[in-house]
Amino acid sequence: MLSPGLDMKIHFAPANVPLVRRIQTAVVLQWVFSFLALAPICIILFFFLLCYTRFWLISVLYAIWWYIDWDTPSRGGRKVPFLCQLRVWEYMRDYFPIKLVKTADLDPRKNYVLGFHPHGILVAGAFTNFCTEATGFSKLFPGLRSNLLMLPLWFRAPFFRDYIMCAGLVPSDKESASYLLRQKGGGNAVVIAVGGAPEALDAHPGDYTVHLANKKGFIKLAIEHGADLVPIYSFGENEVFDQVENPRGTWLRYIQERLQSIMGISLPLFHARGVFQYSFGLMPYRKPINTVVGRPIPVEKNMKPTPEELDVFHQRYMDELTRLFEEHKGNYGVPEDAHLLFQ
Repeated sequence: MLSPGLDMKIHFAPANVPLVRRIQTAVVLQWVFSFLALAPICIILFFFLLCYTRFWLISVLYAIWWYIDWDTPSRGGRKVPFLCQLRVWEYMRDYFPIKLVKTADLDPRKNYVLGFHPHGILVAGAFTNFCTEATGFSKLFPGLRSNLLMLPLWFRAPFFRDYIMCAGLVPSDKESASYLLRQKGGGNAVVIAVGGAPEALDAHPGDYTVHLANKKGFIKLAIEHGADLVPIYSFGENEVFDQVENPRGTWLRYIQERLQSIMGISLPLFHARGVFQYSFGLMPYRKPINTVVGRPIPVEKNMKPTPEELDVFHQRYMDELTRLFEEHKGNYGVPEDAHLLFQ
């Protein structure tokens, strides 16, 4: 017998939903599908064509291309501005909606390491703001080119690697980031979701946990290349999905962390709404995401930074991220008594 407070009714979307909202839902659906399922489908397709059809030559030719093109992801990728500017991404922006907020100018003659917080479940804010032009990144920061770092694992998937490179995604390893930051003339903005996959396990609504206390690799990267550090906080990133409760010390969290250490990807048990109903599914909620870009922290180039220098810049970065959060939280519905929790 169900408890009186448990509502098991399915709330279906009304039949008279405006067409523009249906298009927004369709665009976000394809994005969620691409994020969750397209890579394994591409792998299966590659081997299916190779082993079970008369179109095996497609896989053979692609394998040759793959070999020739192997290093491209770590050498700046292959961003296609035309695809990033398609109107389809404006529908994704308006679904939530997502907004990019500028607080300071960024000199296009310099290179930057942009730290994105929090990771959230599917980094919707990072993708929309820095892989597309839907929120006007190039207009807000003229002369800058953004590249979002993604787990190297995904660049080993045939066909899929080419798809994600079109959006400016590059592997989240030192070689790939260093290549971009070494380029003469400046204008490169490397965007790193600093908390990475482990932070996704803390992506609960109303949670402001940031995995940063022991993260110094991106600080060292910035110092070695003389790239200014820029903190970013994306308000609402953790609000667009619910996640099964997994506090530290529980068996679920233990299993998730073990799998993450083995596979390199985290497996948060998340849910939100569906396509035609609002009660359950893997579609994100229509809740606003406001991505606030902080002011740059000047960094002098030093190829061999000392531990003390790393600590100084790390603390300076944490202080600046805290200032950014505290200064803007009131604008985006964050309670006054809520503060960042560094892990």
